[in-house]
Amino acid sequence: MSAELSELSELSDPSISGAAPSRGFAAELRDALSARGVLLVVGGLVLQLAFILSYIGAFHAPSPHRIPLAVVAPGQVAAGTVDRLGALDGEPLAPRTAADEAAGRALIHDRTVDAVLLVNPQGTEDRLLVASAGGPAVPTAVTRIIEKADAAQNRTVTTEDILPPAAGDGRGLSSFYLAIGWIVGGYLAAAILGVASGARPANLHRTVVRLGVLAVYAVVSGLGGALIAGPVLGALDGHFAQLWAIGALTVFAAAAATVALQVLLGIIGIGVTILVFVVLGNPSAGGAFPSTLLPPFWRAIGDYIPTGAGTTAVRNTVYFSGNALAGPLWVLAAYAVAGTAVAVLASARHRGGQAVETTEPAGVADRADVASGQSVER
Repeated sequence: MSAELSELSELSDPSISGAAPSRGFAAELRDALSARGVLLVVGGLVLQLAFILSYIGAFHAPSPHRIPLAVVAPGQVAAGTVDRLGALDGEPLAPRTAADEAAGRALIHDRTVDAVLLVNPQGTEDRLLVASAGGPAVPTAVTRIIEKADAAQNRTVTTEDILPPAAGDGRGLSSFYLAIGWIVGGYLAAAILGVASGARPANLHRTVVRLGVLAVYAVVSGLGGALIAGPVLGALDGHFAQLWAIGALTVFAAAAATVALQVLLGIIGIGVTILVFVVLGNPSAGGAFPSTLLPPFWRAIGDYIPTGAGTTAVRNTVYFSGNALAGPLWVLAAYAVAGTAVAVLASARHRGGQAVETTEPAGVADRADVASGQSVER
C-alpha cells in the first residue's frame, strides 16, 4: 500500500512527472491580452463612442440654416418678401428672387434652390413649391417656416410637391441607402483582403493586383446595386446605366481609399476608414436630414466624403435630370485616384525601404511585424 501511495505522489509532483506547474491569474491574463490586443480593443471603444457622438450630435436637434428659397412676386413685393424672410431669427432661409414660376421651377430642377414661394399680390393665399424627392425633411421645414412667417402677415400658404419620390422610393431615402451599401461594400472588400493577406501587400506588384481585383469588384458591385434598386425593387427606375457607373465609381473610391490607409497605417487603417465613411460620412450624407438642417460641422464635411457624394450623385441623376452632378462625381473620382496613387507610391516606398528584410529568416520578420502591430502580406 505504501508503495502505491509513493508512486501516486511521484506522479502528482510536477518536478517528477514533467507536468507544467500551476500559473497565477495575472500570468494567464498577460498571455491572453497582449498589448496590441488591448490597444485594438481601446480603438474599437473609441470608434463606438465616436459613432454614438456623431449620430446623436448630427440628428438630435435638426435646425434649418439658410435653406435656398426663390421668391416670385411683383418687383417691390418680391424685394420686401426677400428682406423679411432673410431677416428671420437664426437665418433659416436664404431667399432670392426669380422672374416667374417657370424660372422658379427651373431653379428647383437644377438644384439651385429647395423651394419657391409664389406670392399672390391680389390676395392673401400664397403657394409654396417643393421637391420632396431631394429628401422629405427640407420641404417639411420650409413649409413650417413659411406658414409661420405668412401667419404674421395675416396670409396663408399652400404647399405643392412638384417632384415627389417615385412610388417605390418611399420617403426618398433609397438613394441614401444605395450609396451606403456601395460604400460598405467597397471598404469591406478592401478590409477583407487586408485581413486575409496582410494589411500591407508584400510588394508593389501585389498592391497593383489588389487594386485591380477591387476595380473588378467595384464594377460587379455597382451592377448589383443598380439591378436591386431598379429592375428588382423598382425604387430607382429608368437610369440603370448611369447608376451602374456611379456605383462602380463609389465602390472603388471607398476601396482605393481603404487600401491606401492600410498601406500607410496597417490594420489601424481599417479603423480610420470606418471613422471617415461610417462615423462621419453617414450622418453628414444628406440622407435623413440634408445639410441645411445639420449642425455646422456635419454640414461642412458632408459633400466631401464619398457617402454624401454618392447619395447626391444618385439623387441628382434619378430625380433632377443629372443637374449639379459634376461636384459629387469629382469628389468620388478624387478619392479613387488619390487612393490608388497613395497606395501605389506608399507601397513602393515602404517596400523599397525594407528590402534588407529579405535576408532575415521568415520567423524573425513575422515576429517583428507582429510586434510593430502591422500585418504584412508574405
